[in-house]
Amino acid sequence: MPGGMVMADSGGGQEFPAKLTWQVLVCTTIAAFGGFMFGYDIGISGGVTSMDDFLLKFFPNVYTKKHHVKENNYCKFDDVYLQLFTSSLYLAAIVASGLASVFCRSYGRKLTMQVASVFFFFGALFNVGALNLPMLIIGRLFLGAGVGAGNQAVPLFISEIAPAKYRGGLNICFQLLITVGILVANLVNYFTANIKKYGWRLSLGGAAVPAVILLAGSLIIVETPASLIERGKKEEGLKTLKKIRGVDNVEKEFEEIIRATEFANRIKHPYREVLKRPTIPPLICGTIIHIFQQFTGINVVMFYAPVLFQTMGFGSDASLLSAVITGTVNSLSTLIAIFSVDKAGRKKLLIYGALIMVAAQCIIGGILLQYLKSTNKVSGTIAKLVVVLICVFVNGFAWSWGPLGWLISSEIFPLETRNAGYFFSVATNMLCTFIIAQAFLTMLCHMRAYIFFFFAAWLVTMTVSVIAMLPETKGIPIDEMLEKAWMQHWFWKRFYKSADIEKPKQSVQLQQKEKPIG
Repeated sequence: MPGGMVMADSGGGQEFPAKLTWQVLVCTTIAAFGGFMFGYDIGISGGVTSMDDFLLKFFPNVYTKKHHVKENNYCKFDDVYLQLFTSSLYLAAIVASGLASVFCRSYGRKLTMQVASVFFFFGALFNVGALNLPMLIIGRLFLGAGVGAGNQAVPLFISEIAPAKYRGGLNICFQLLITVGILVANLVNYFTANIKKYGWRLSLGGAAVPAVILLAGSLIIVETPASLIERGKKEEGLKTLKKIRGVDNVEKEFEEIIRATEFANRIKHPYREVLKRPTIPPLICGTIIHIFQQFTGINVVMFYAPVLFQTMGFGSDASLLSAVITGTVNSLSTLIAIFSVDKAGRKKLLIYGALIMVAAQCIIGGILLQYLKSTNKVSGTIAKLVVVLICVFVNGFAWSWGPLGWLISSEIFPLETRNAGYFFSVATNMLCTFIIAQAFLTMLCHMRAYIFFFFAAWLVTMTVSVIAMLPETKGIPIDEMLEKAWMQHWFWKRFYKSADIEKPKQSVQLQQKEKPIG
């Protein structure tokens, strides 16, 4: 509850006093609308690409194949330009996240979120007024710029303002708003699908709403103390730290941030620094976890749920309703992570979630292999069973790999390489999302039901990797990850020598001699 005191262990016997304040909760909620923008786009694109009016205007060949009785079930929607409509956003997001990582460090997380909302708003305007495919793709590129900048800034913002004890749960609010965005998009698609000619425009135009909310809300939230101090605004940083912690006794945490920023500001080329030996462990884990996140197969469901359900014989309305059901499961299940991640830890949730997803994927693949042939329709009972299994799969993802990919990669990098390192994580996520979005319909056409076994094999691989290679970061202050996570890990500790942690500690000692804190 807001106002509850926590004492976050900072290492070396120190403690950081902090309350879970309303200021932190409000800032987290507003910032998380960056996730809502992302989720709305994920959900809206799949539903729109199954609407006949949209296909007739932009993809008439797909419309013809969709309604051709003898067309192969698995190949109805196999069209490179249709896939490009979904995937083009993520190419723009990769470029935008790179620029945003530099912008974040120079101008702060708050302004970066404002820029992201402006790009997303203009992307929605282009799409709602699209007259041809090029205009539609331009809109997608603007949306991608907003997604890339937002995904770069928001998780960092939340991780930096949250008390260590609650950082996991608060950061997962970003993923929760992604799932809410997907659900809202599915509901919008369900109601607009029957509005002739203009239903798809209403769906795409709805993206402007979360963009306006984020832009307006970002005007009242605070900047993170770490960003303020990193940019030389120490007094403002101290004032903000007291405000968000709800206590005056913040000297120890302030000293820790000073220590990290003093060392970080000596790094002139963070993109070079992030490739050096001491930063290799978080760089590998922070990027690999996003590769794994996308190759769980979740975006197959989220992007193309209506398409997938139509492949199994559902009508247009039924397929959109099924997408609403999976979206609801996705949102509600994410709440499990919020309340358990700071108690159970990151690794347990990742492992158990992967095991549930493996089982669901294998059973779905087996059922479709047995019952869904090239030109038949499966029975209503089988189709409903597949929907239930997809809901089981989504449930397993929603409280594990969905939120924890963003959380872990936002908390494991030291301040001096945090923006650069997190850029590699976001860019990896966007690149893998692009690959899945661009390739899935073609893969479905050629691999058919075996595509579910393909993703199941990835899930087995990532389970083993998490068990062996990922350190637990539960409850560790964000600027103490080096000493308390990486240097304690059985494998990654070989990347460090004692000198790797002496340099930043020396900087705070010099700072204390020069001027007392507070």
